Amino acid sequence: MTGTLADPPAVHRLADVTGPADLRGLGPAELAALAAEIRAVLIASVCRTGGHLGPNLGVVELTLAVHRVFDSPRDAVFWDTGHQTYVHKLLTGRAAEFDTLRRTGGLSGYPSRAESVHDLVENSHASTALAYADGLAAGLALRGEHDRHVVAVVGDGALTGGLSWEALNNLGAAAGRPVVVVLNDNGRSYAPTVGGLGAHLRELRQRPGTGATVFGQLGLGYLGPVDGHDVAAVEAALTEARDRRTPTVVHCVTEKGRGYRPAELHETDRMHAVAPAKAPASVTATPRPSWTGVFSAALQQVAAARPEVVALTAAMLDPTGLTPLAGTDPHRVRDVGIAEQHALTSAAGMAMAGLHPVVAVYATFLNRAFDQLLMDVALHRLPVTLVLDRAGVTGSDGASHNGMWDLSLLGMVPGMRVAAPRDAGTLAELLAEAVADGDGPTALRFPKGTVGPELPALARLGTADVLHRPAGAPSRVLLVGTGPLAATAVAAAERLATAGVPTTVVDPRWLLPVDPALVAAAGAHQLVVTLEDNGVAGGYGDAFCRELRAGGVTTPAQTLGLGQRFLDHGDRAELLATAGLDVDGVVHRVLTALGPAQVGRQPKRRARAR
Repeated sequence: MTGTLADPPAVHRLADVTGPADLRGLGPAELAALAAEIRAVLIASVCRTGGHLGPNLGVVELTLAVHRVFDSPRDAVFWDTGHQTYVHKLLTGRAAEFDTLRRTGGLSGYPSRAESVHDLVENSHASTALAYADGLAAGLALRGEHDRHVVAVVGDGALTGGLSWEALNNLGAAAGRPVVVVLNDNGRSYAPTVGGLGAHLRELRQRPGTGATVFGQLGLGYLGPVDGHDVAAVEAALTEARDRRTPTVVHCVTEKGRGYRPAELHETDRMHAVAPAKAPASVTATPRPSWTGVFSAALQQVAAARPEVVALTAAMLDPTGLTPLAGTDPHRVRDVGIAEQHALTSAAGMAMAGLHPVVAVYATFLNRAFDQLLMDVALHRLPVTLVLDRAGVTGSDGASHNGMWDLSLLGMVPGMRVAAPRDAGTLAELLAEAVADGDGPTALRFPKGTVGPELPALARLGTADVLHRPAGAPSRVLLVGTGPLAATAVAAAERLATAGVPTTVVDPRWLLPVDPALVAAAGAHQLVVTLEDNGVAGGYGDAFCRELRAGGVTTPAQTLGLGQRFLDHGDRAELLATAGLDVDGVVHRVLTALGPAQVGRQPKRRARAR
């Protein structure tokens, strides 16, 4: 085997593994014991910190085999998606830090180039590894480095993405390049793998060797199916594929959640991801609903009232709240697999048929379908509603999952209308307004987490809600709080009142296009400040300031949003506070903008609860 040590170190437990080389002298009994310990660590740690449990329980033996056959980092190993790399992290020197997973300053829940030379890309969006592998192998060949192998460990769900097939198309014509595709086939991504691919892999699992494979038809070699929980069998197949020195697929059949009975029996997603363990809530406390749950209930109500409404998602049926509607009206819900581009253009086709599609995706994944939104939906003014879950700061999932780009993208789309609910009531209200709009695309964005208390409106200003206004004094500052940040704006206005700064707070409800009534209201104030959970470049504040200039309004404006950088993983509240999007940050920004005399009157900051 590549990299076998003449005198391997003694390895008796996971703590002895400092890197892949430590694995290569182990016998079958030692490997079995190590695999059992890894599963125990995964269950104990991930149930405490939160993270992707089921996928990693399923790749323990597979990961051991990959690192025994290939010599990482000299041999490049890509993982698709990156949420299946916890075992890889444990075997590449990070076991001692594993209890910091997904916590501020701790290990990322995905591959991280800052953590290890064994992590090549920061990938958490699916279907990318094969294209990386194709490009790296081509680059190494051009440089004359023919003794290095490139490996792509690809979950079967990732093969439902179009980018995977674009890469396979090129790899099939790349004879002579040492690329090994390790197909981790557990029959599901979050949920069972959809479409013709899922049926084809199921046929290969049930009737091995009975016919041509789609991979062979494309020009790639194929080995398998192999029991992905048999280290020796996987090693043998990987060694043969490695020695062929041409693009070859090794089909490994695994079980998501392997070795943990609750995950194996979990019908929805085999404990794909688990939340961090928390202290038991008071028996008298009523838990707050999640944004996703509120949307799910609102969609069912809208669908009952409007028979033209249908829903689509990209392999996120349960995470985006579509499972209840799929249970009652399965013909009105479509899961297209990990294929956001297809979801948008398919929705366009459904709109052409007279339906009103609601496409529910995580905000971060909208990035992948921008061209389809722009040219296939908006250009034709088709009534398609996007529901962007996990918008803004998501926290523990890190840079790739923070949905801080959608407003910037949507602001470029002609005819696009974008809404942001502040509470459960406005979510239902805005969803109903969106699906009633037949003139073009609409979008609804909301964050990850629980919904706060209802925040009643005092009055309506255009399409916006007035949430706070001073009593007995002219308003000096207009705070425009978008989505859940409207509650932050109200709390800041109450603090500003104690500093002698009368403030009005409005929730625009519909962020784009900017309501002319808000522009006019800004002209009656000394300062206007916008708050948004989006990047400051091209977001709501930018759009608002453009409208101020176009309307000849000279009121100074401040835009509070997320810095235009990739945010580290951490607690959502902490990240918002760092960006100045908590009450203290808003108050400080307002008083600073009003001038030195006002800063001296700044109220004492409240101590944060610990």
